[in-house]
Amino acid sequence: MTDFSKSAAFAAAILTLTLPVSSDVVLAQSPQPQQRSAPQAQPVQPAAKARPKAAAPATPADPATPQRQTSAQGGEVVARVGGRDISTAEVQAFLAGMAPDQRAALAKDPAMLSQALRIMLANQLVLKEANDKNWQDQPAVAAQLAKLRDDAIIAIYLQSVSIPPANYPDEAEIQKTYEANKSALIVPRQFRLAQIFLALPDGADKAIEDQVRKKLAEVQLKLKQPKADFAAIAKENSMQAGAAENGGDLGWVAETMLIPEIKTQVMGMTNNAVSEPIKLADGFHIVKLIETKAAATRPLAEVRAALVQRLRADRAELLRRAYLARILEQNPPAINELALSKVFEAPSR
Repeated sequence: MTDFSKSAAFAAAILTLTLPVSSDVVLAQSPQPQQRSAPQAQPVQPAAKARPKAAAPATPADPATPQRQTSAQGGEVVARVGGRDISTAEVQAFLAGMAPDQRAALAKDPAMLSQALRIMLANQLVLKEANDKNWQDQPAVAAQLAKLRDDAIIAIYLQSVSIPPANYPDEAEIQKTYEANKSALIVPRQFRLAQIFLALPDGADKAIEDQVRKKLAEVQLKLKQPKADFAAIAKENSMQAGAAENGGDLGWVAETMLIPEIKTQVMGMTNNAVSEPIKLADGFHIVKLIETKAAATRPLAEVRAALVQRLRADRAELLRRAYLARILEQNPPAINELALSKVFEAPSR
């Protein structure tokens, strides 16, 4: 059995794979509200009388603008660069080479995805120019390509001989590992919080400070009224984009994620209590504690997949090392230690 009970890496790996993401807006600097200028009204132009027109000749599409069509490489054409179509399949292959967290981030952010595609297109242009100059035939480049090829073959082959059996780990091993590592699977106490945020960055001029403090006093007065509705007051007054529309609700936040100033207040509060204004570098925070969850150990059902993944990865590493030890035992190397000790010395002339 693999014992991770003293491994911080194990806790990080398992909890990262299983913990839900909670809002931590109260922990860091809150975004400053952005002023948007009102759209300017445009004068309405009188409608011109329709005149019969001769049919215009068809205008060919701009060759630089990809049209909806399929590519020989497979899938719809996503982009065109240097006279070459880039297909959906090629972009998918490019994304498949990224780490899972990078792909997830790109899937949620169209602007980042577009930027990643631009990097891919730039690389295609560089590759085309290098190929046009037969850059791959230069001795230094050819040697590096050969090394990359050899390294890839070695890595892929080692992976193939290090695959654990399909039925590993069995249920007994999973349960045993879970019991041995329960202390690493504790989820800290969590708080469901809401807040009213009034922006007042450190160093703001006196006029802005006076204005914000006046608004703060008004908000506090509203909160002290009988049956005051925190959510409604937050929706009307909070400067925190996103949360304000939800009545200031920040969702569940782990105790370990709270910054000290907020944590000190929250730890002494009961459910539905509202804090006094807390001044941070970005402004004033008035926090409401909605609900509390006690610290608890994740049940096996929630971490089982992560445990299996970790156990299989560790077993694969053991199999890889065992294979290397065996192949060296079957082919014992002879090493000239004296010559080896001189490899970093300057070559003689």
